[in-house]
Amino acid sequence: MTLQYPLVHIDDVRPENMKEGDGWAISEFRLPISGKNGCDTTVFHAIFRPGSTHAKHLHSRCPEIAVYLKGHGTVGQSKERTEIRAGHCRLMPPGSEHFFHNETKNEEAMVVGFYVGAKDVADTGYEFCGHVTDADLKMPRAKGLKEGVLVHIDDVKPAKMEVRDGWSISDFRLPLGKHNGSTTTLFWATFNPGAVHKKHRHDNCDEVYYVIRGRGLAGAGSDRAEVRGGHFHYIPKGTEHFLYNLSKTEPLEVIGIYINAGSVEETGYVYMGDVTDADLKLPA
Repeated sequence: MTLQYPLVHIDDVRPENMKEGDGWAISEFRLPISGKNGCDTTVFHAIFRPGSTHAKHLHSRCPEIAVYLKGHGTVGQSKERTEIRAGHCRLMPPGSEHFFHNETKNEEAMVVGFYVGAKDVADTGYEFCGHVTDADLKMPRAKGLKEGVLVHIDDVKPAKMEVRDGWSISDFRLPLGKHNGSTTTLFWATFNPGAVHKKHRHDNCDEVYYVIRGRGLAGAGSDRAEVRGGHFHYIPKGTEHFLYNLSKTEPLEVIGIYINAGSVEETGYVYMGDVTDADLKLPA
């Protein structure tokens, strides 16, 4: 089945050959969505094995958003250091030096992130700023970061969305947005069995989302496809789309961004109607 809108599973994406001399001591680094897919934002999926590090670096031409989904470690932002764990969401402003170190001894760390407004890594204005030393890792840890934004999803209250506008999502949270200084909105959504975000579109922005876990049916335009944990979906602005949890027992959990829209209102949200039984039937 040929799809019009990019739907990519991470297992089908080859790891990038990044130069360790430029600070890329990441175990696996993949780019499932980028300018090659027609998106002006690059999405990355990174695995850090125990002890691995993305050294000090910055992106001079774009902000970076990172969501830590597995493991824990130490992050640096300019002269500050703090600890992160699964569930942390982070905004790094353009030109701000930062790093991540997986300090676990027996667990991988997994990070999904977005170079907002950059079609590839080179377009971010990547600059290597030096290796992370023992002294860096021994610096006092702050409770948070003064530069950029760092928030844990457990500390974000669910947003009150209108069911009459198609928001039949069990739990919808906005860890990043204009409310805390981000010009791109990051969302984290949980769909209990049978829950659905009904047909809608965003007239002012593109959307990219990642399926953390579960199994669902995604619609985009005339596309209909099953999604599972590990799928990335790119939805250009103005495209009608929906997402439905197919499981009768397990939740469907996703994260995503509304690119260069600081709130749901700024996306140009338009409700388009119910998801019907015909919508839920995959093409033969």
